[in-house]
Amino acid sequence: MVDGGSVDLVIRPLRGGDADALALVHVTSWRETYAGLVPEEMYGDEALEQRRAFWTQAVARSLTGEIRSTVRVAELDGRIVGFASAGPSRPGVQKRATELSMIYTLAEVHGRGIGDALLDAVLGDGPAQLWVAEQNPRARRFYARHGFTWDGTRKLDEHIADLAEVLLVR
Repeated sequence: MVDGGSVDLVIRPLRGGDADALALVHVTSWRETYAGLVPEEMYGDEALEQRRAFWTQAVARSLTGEIRSTVRVAELDGRIVGFASAGPSRPGVQKRATELSMIYTLAEVHGRGIGDALLDAVLGDGPAQLWVAEQNPRARRFYARHGFTWDGTRKLDEHIADLAEVLLVR
């Protein structure tokens, strides 16, 4: 249950058939979160096709045990509304061994504890790091509630001109 309501929340691993819904959530959450900060092509039709290919491959790799990350999906009443992924820190700045690489939920479910449940499912309360857009105050407040603080590291995203990211650690 979420917020004491009648809606059932399920946090689960990836499974076959998830790719299309995950791609839609991925692109929709980018549009809802980053419109005005990133170019529209990051969340338009072409991006949807790219995310569909990404998730098709990720689901296949997960089912064969090839994926090194922990990926969890959030479902409300059988509908995918979010996802999260964490694994070994990516090359570059490595302040912690584990890195949250993605966590997205649809705006319609913000504030209902789904992001909290996803974060807990992929990280627990252990040490970790993550990169977040500097101009995303909602996400930064969310991570602060979970014990993450900015360590002073800042970079410009190599794929998106003028998007600054900051490193949060716990």
